[in-house]
Amino acid sequence: MKLVIRKAERRDAIPAWNIRNAAILAECTGHYSDEQLANWTGGEITEQFIDAVSQHWYVATANESVVGTGMLDCSTGQVDAIFTRPDRMGFGIGRAMLAHLERLAAESGLAQLTLDSTLNAAAFYRKCGFVGDQLSVYKSPRGISLACIVMSKQIVP
Repeated sequence: MKLVIRKAERRDAIPAWNIRNAAILAECTGHYSDEQLANWTGGEITEQFIDAVSQHWYVATANESVVGTGMLDCSTGQVDAIFTRPDRMGFGIGRAMLAHLERLAAESGLAQLTLDSTLNAAAFYRKCGFVGDQLSVYKSPRGISLACIVMSKQIVP
């Protein structure tokens, strides 16, 4: 499988939305309540989401099909939306996306990345060099509050 990571475009918003929801439902069950999962993944895709995808997101593609996503805000160093299609989990797509975002951050002169990890993903981020164990509350753009772990990683320019 040849993986290509590129800047997301508006046309990637629907595949990104679908991957996001499928990954949440596949991996976050047992860490968050059924009600939280339903609120988190429910509803329709919004213009706000489409705009965010086209402005800050990147997509990982295999055979021109979107299989993973990631977001980096170069003004803050905030990483978000690292999602992999469930049938492609375990193939290094998330790691490749994080490495890509780290390169972009370094090129932008950032010295640190930060993220709010879901409870289930903290071990993955630790394996990728992130540190932190402070429990906090993530407030999504859709107004949903979820327990998270605040993490950071120093990067080399």
